[in-house]
Formats: sequence, C-alpha cells, structure tokens
Amino acid sequence: MAEADSLIATYEQEGIKRVKLAFVDVDGVLRGKYISLDKFKSIATGSSGFCDCVLGWDVNDQLYDNVSFTGWHTAFPDAPYRIDLTTERRLQEENGVPLFLVEFIGDEYGHPVCPRSRLKQVLSLAEEMGYAPRMAFEYEFFIFRETAQSVRDKNYQDLVPLTPGNFGYSVLRTLVQSELFNEFMDYCDNHGFELEGLHCETGPGVWEAAISVDDALAAADKAVLFKTFAKAFFQRREMIATFMAKWSMDYPGQSGHVHQSLNAINTAQNLFFEESDPHNMSDTMRFYIGGLQKHMKSFLAMTSPTVNSYARLVKGAWAPTAATWGVDNRTSALRVIKGGNKSQRVEFRVGSADANPYLTAAANIAAGLDGVKNKIEPDEPVAGNAYDLQDDLPDELQLSGNLRDANRNFSGSAVAREYLGDTFVDHYAASRDWEVREYERSVNDWQLKRYFEII
Repeated sequence: MAEADSLIATYEQEGIKRVKLAFVDVDGVLRGKYISLDKFKSIATGSSGFCDCVLGWDVNDQLYDNVSFTGWHTAFPDAPYRIDLTTERRLQEENGVPLFLVEFIGDEYGHPVCPRSRLKQVLSLAEEMGYAPRMAFEYEFFIFRETAQSVRDKNYQDLVPLTPGNFGYSVLRTLVQSELFNEFMDYCDNHGFELEGLHCETGPGVWEAAISVDDALAAADKAVLFKTFAKAFFQRREMIATFMAKWSMDYPGQSGHVHQSLNAINTAQNLFFEESDPHNMSDTMRFYIGGLQKHMKSFLAMTSPTVNSYARLVKGAWAPTAATWGVDNRTSALRVIKGGNKSQRVEFRVGSADANPYLTAAANIAAGLDGVKNKIEPDEPVAGNAYDLQDDLPDELQLSGNLRDANRNFSGSAVAREYLGDTFVDHYAASRDWEVREYERSVNDWQLKRYFEII
C-alpha cells in the first residue's frame, strides 16, 4: 500500500494522467492497454481483469479451436490480473508515462496458463530447494530499412537490410552507424533493460544484444520488454526489426541464448563454482547440466515454439541439433563457461529468438532443478565439433526436427507436468498443435514455385 501511495503521489505531482499496463500471452507477444490514473488508483493494490481470450488466441488473434481452458464454451470471462509495482518503467518517448507488467492470478500455485505465473511457480520450487536462479538473455535480430506497411506490400520479399554484407563484429559498421548504436543502447538503459554488449553479427543488418544478468524473473521481464521495445525503437525510425528464428535460408538463424546459474538464497554464493574442479564445475552445476541435457528434448516445444524455429535447428548453422554439452564449445547445446564465483555459468544455446522468455526460463530452470534433485549425471562433454558426433548419440539426445514431433514429446513429458502443471501442459500443447495445423493449411511460395507449372 505504501509503495502504491508513493507512486500515485508522484504521478499526481508530475501531472501524469494515465498508465500503461502490459502482459505476455502464450506466444510471448506483449499485449496491454492504457488506463487512467484514477483507474490505476483503484486497482494498484488489488486486481482487475482482462478478457481471457488473450490466453486463448494465437499471434494473429485467431482463437484456438482445441483448448478447454478458454473458448466460446466458457463465454470469455475476465481473467483477474495483478499489477507488479516493482516493474515500473517510464516511457521516454511518451513524456514519462509509467508502464507496469501485470500477471494473471489464480490459486496458491498461481495462474495455470499465464507464462509469468508459471515461471514464478518454478522459481518458488527453486526457493524451496534453497536456490535463486540467475539468468541473462542474448538475442540476435535483423534490421531492415522497411516499415510495417512496406514489408507487407512487398510480400516480405526483396527487403532492404540496414547494412549490406557479412560484417560480424564489425568496427566499421559500428563507426558508421555509431549514432544509431549509441541511441539504442541509451534507450535500453533508460527503460531498465541495460545491455552488457551490442555488436554486428554475421549477415546483412543483423545485430546481437546481450542483456544484463539479473534474478531469473527480472531477467525474463527484461527480455520480454527488450524484444517489443526494440521493435518499437526501429519502427519509430522508419526501420523494422525481426526476431524470427529464420527469416532467410541464406543466413544463420536468430538465437535466443540464455546464460544461467544458481545462487544460494541466503549468501548469494554462486553454487555452480568449485575452484578445485578443472572446469570450476561444482556437483550442483554438473547435476543441473544433467537435467538440462536429459529434458532438453521434452522442453523443446517451449524453447523452439514455432514452425519457423526448426528451420534454424540444422547441422552446421550455428544452432544445436542434439542435447550435447561441452566446455566453451559453441557447437554444443550447452556451453559451460569457466569463470569465478560471479561468472561460472552454463549457456543454453538451443533457444531461438522467437521464444517466450518466461517459458524458456521456466523450461530451463525446471529441467536443471530436476537434475539437481535427482542427481542426474550428464554424459561426457563434447570436444571438437558436436555435429560430427550426433549420429552416434542415442535417440533421447536427438532433438526433434519439427514442431509436431517436439510437441508430442512435450505433451507426454512427466517432468513438464510436474513442474508446470497439467493445465498448462495441455493448453500449451494444444496451442502448438494449432500452430502446426495453421501452417499445414497454407500454401507457401516454395510450393507454388515448385509445383505450379511442372507437376
């Protein structure tokens, strides 16, 4: 109450008239609305409601036809939500209008479908075990000298990139585009998702951003905001950014890597660090990696959630295709990064830029915690090119090559149901089934070009 009163007093003194609220749907799309300051006063310490259709439709606002949680049969009631007052950001391009993240609320275990609520449930299990997960997200994204209208007018063909050519880690490009790079980094700083690094990646107009490390929930919040705010930043400047996993088969895909570790709750000690080990890996870290490796295939539909995600997961394209791990090995799915007490961590390299950050975090932490709880040993680390070893690996370490197969594994996963709940697993699996069926009932350019005349 005191925090809400303080915020309201500040807003009244500044003449703030409205507040913006935002939440993430199942697909990771940031949705929300403006509310008046009077409305904010009335719900800041309580709750309000959004129509629950927002948890039952796809990225194109089309209602799922196969879910039981919400639908025409439930008459789309309001789903209660609560404002997280700790997530306040001031929108610099809206004269300081406050923005808050909200989450849907349910029983003592949280809302059964809300992605942020599901992550918080997994984090509560981590807390019971004495752990405070830490995370940092990295995203690759392509930028074009196009607008939201022009890409549609062009049918997403012949798009003009921000800059031409392959200029990975280019100092030349950052010098020429220095105003844009610095303005973007300042923009991220000003909205509470500071970047540790930003550089050109290989490909025309592709950048990679490393968001600063934080507690897992705050890190996922930062990642969610970063993706939408980055799109808004460039669109306001007559450009457009995409976080598709693979927008063109001519270039590497766009990743959404996640660095992670476990701290002790009471001491903030990095429990992954063990100085006496050759790779500074503690038993806790080894078991955590064992859980990530064992359950990677089961959680793949959460970390690679679209049909397009699987165009990225091909051999030799800088994306893992099997559940492998190695020490500082960028060809493996899990890259152990040797460091000190603050920097010892593992990088999850499977995730794509199109994934929902809350669900990626929840999947990783759930898998890792299960590994620690059950003392799951990983297999031997990969040395050299992991792609060369893939054919010799057992089936349980082979990652699915399409969303339909990945979703079947997810739906049948006991560990997913244990950590995320049956309601979420059933709802999310149904949403991925819908995604596959929507794709299969479309005719794409490849089919037209291949079959239109000759067949």
